[in-house]
Parts: sequence; C-alpha cells; structure tokens
Amino acid sequence: MAEANQQVGAIVVAAGRGTRMGSKESKQYLLLEGKPILIHTLETFQRQPLISNIVIVTGQPDVERCREWVRSYGLDKVTEVIAGGSERQESVYLGLQAIQTPWVLVHDGVRPFVTGKHIADCCEAAWADGASVLAVPVKDTVKVVDAHAFVESTPDRRSLWAIQTPQAFRRSELLEAHEKARREGFLGTDDSVLVERIGRRVKVVEGDYSNIKITTPEDLDYAEFVRTRARSRGED
Repeated sequence: MAEANQQVGAIVVAAGRGTRMGSKESKQYLLLEGKPILIHTLETFQRQPLISNIVIVTGQPDVERCREWVRSYGLDKVTEVIAGGSERQESVYLGLQAIQTPWVLVHDGVRPFVTGKHIADCCEAAWADGASVLAVPVKDTVKVVDAHAFVESTPDRRSLWAIQTPQAFRRSELLEAHEKARREGFLGTDDSVLVERIGRRVKVVEGDYSNIKITTPEDLDYAEFVRTRARSRGED
C-alpha cells in the first residue's frame, strides 16, 4: 500500500462515442465475453492495491447505467461517475476536479488489457521521476510525409514509441498543465503532451503490445482472441 503522499487515484475516461466502431452502442459498452469492455478495465484498477479510488468520466446519457454497473459489479473503489465534455481533454479536466489524491493515473476505458503490473510500473516511475507514460517500441518503419504525399524523412525507429495508457502524474502538475492548455486554446493528443508543455519531463515505461485501444470491429475481434488465449493459459 502506498504511503499517504503517494496515494494514487485513477481517472478512467469513457465518454467517447466511437464512430469508427460502426455500432449504435458506444465502444466502451460493447460486450467482451459477456461483460462490457469498460467493466473489464475497471476491474483491473479495482484489484490493484496501489489504487485508492477511481473516477469514471462518461457521457451524460450513460452516467446512471455506469453507476448501476458499479453497484452490481462491486466496484467499491469508484467514488464518482461524472459526465464528461465534448473532447477527451475536457473530460480529463473534469475528472481532475473530482479526485484529490496527490498522484493520478489517466486511463482509456477501452483499454481492457491493462494489467496490475502496468499500473504499478507507471506509479513507481512517476514517484521516481515525476511523470510517466506506458508505451511500446514502434515495430514498423515510420516516414514523415509532406502535403503532397512525398517522403520528407525517415526517423530512426529506435527513438520512436507508441504511447498508451495509463499515464501517471502529480495531480497538481496535471491540473496546472490542463489549465495552461485551456487558457491558450491548446488541444493535445494525450495528457503527457500537456505536461511536457509546462516543462515536466515524462518517463516512458515499456508496456505490452496487447494493451490495445479498442476502436474498430477488428480490434474487438482481436480482443476476443486475447481473452480466449489468456483463459487457455489460466490467466485472469
């Protein structure tokens, strides 16, 4: 268990509509082995001893059903279920208002294959270095392309990492970063880029390629495969 000044809360963001999934239902509520994707995600944070409380940020129409799931699945670490904003960044900012732990993890609700080790590794790195993100080395060659579809350069693949969640920060610094972005009208692609803008270095923690963000029907097919493989190995 973390000491008082190391207590960690989690903001799980599940407010997106997921138009790329091509379904009427939001992607975080689609079933994976008979259980909503979001619940698989939340149960991992529920089991992790380092996490003291969880805030779910979802769409306004989905607040009540999420609260009901919290009760029915026994997710007693969930202290708040709140409505998010029109952008993910706004949803995280609202989540920060509902959590008071010195440290905070931000995680995508549609990454159900996060593990307790991922969470612990991000916490340890953040405590040591101030901020951390889970990531994996890029496998493919990446090209920088101009507006006319011509290659401009080829970055060294060894320096490229694909960023995942969770991402871990001091709550005070993440709040400062979000408020600076709001004042300046800056919209980032993740929370770490906001923290980078206030001068904080962010430590990269190696994760796992299976920690996918489920956004397309193909991702859901892969998720079913991962769950089946884990079950055959006797893994949770």
